[in-house]
Amino acid sequence: MLLAVDIGNTGITLGVFDGDTIGSCWRLASDSERTVDEYGILLCQLLERAGISSGRVDHVAIASVVPPITGIFDRACRNYLGVKPLVVDAGTRTGIRIRYEDPKQVGADRIVQTAAVLKLLKGPACIVDFGTATIFDAVSAGGEYLGGAIAPGIQISSDALFRRAAKLPRVEIVRPPSAIGRNTAHSLQSGLLFGYVGLVEGMIRRFRKELGPGMKTVGTGALIELIARETKSIDIIEPWLALQGLKIVHDLNCG
Repeated sequence: MLLAVDIGNTGITLGVFDGDTIGSCWRLASDSERTVDEYGILLCQLLERAGISSGRVDHVAIASVVPPITGIFDRACRNYLGVKPLVVDAGTRTGIRIRYEDPKQVGADRIVQTAAVLKLLKGPACIVDFGTATIFDAVSAGGEYLGGAIAPGIQISSDALFRRAAKLPRVEIVRPPSAIGRNTAHSLQSGLLFGYVGLVEGMIRRFRKELGPGMKTVGTGALIELIARETKSIDIIEPWLALQGLKIVHDLNCG
């Protein structure tokens, strides 16, 4: 079995593959203060609750943009699962041609997601990842990673409003009754949700102008379901896209 782990600034996604099939998946909060033992015990508990013996996990693949947690997770996997993880970095085989000016600046999460999209689609694609940041990545018709755009994530924007505006409350990011809010909470929810939908639709239009009319859009991340309900611009929803990409990259290097 393969345990795939995508470590982001705000959250960690994990999933178990039995062959090519993804089974149980989880989302955790990223916390660099957790110890090796805490993460190790948590891993074992998650596997146990899914009915999986930790001894059945014989491979681990990690994509991370948080170096301190990468090291902690690496040691947790070695100590508690008895497995040395494949940590995706600049030296890892991915099968992807990167056209960024400095390929080392491209996060591992963006690379493994590109690997998953190349298996999923033929032709140009835009990947939209709703995480700590809202990230747009461009994949050419020839399967090249071209680059992208990075905007503040919806939760970051909400937190900034709460911290910087004394009279604005913290609100849950959900769909308000209408675009025109009749109270402060609904006004904030409208601006956050519908405002981000507008941002997404606008960026997708711009990417399509550069990639061509055949471009498909793939949405992923913890908030993808919420955003996708409000727009027709996202063609495919893949909440666990990075995990699927990690499986592909792992097979290239360890298959």
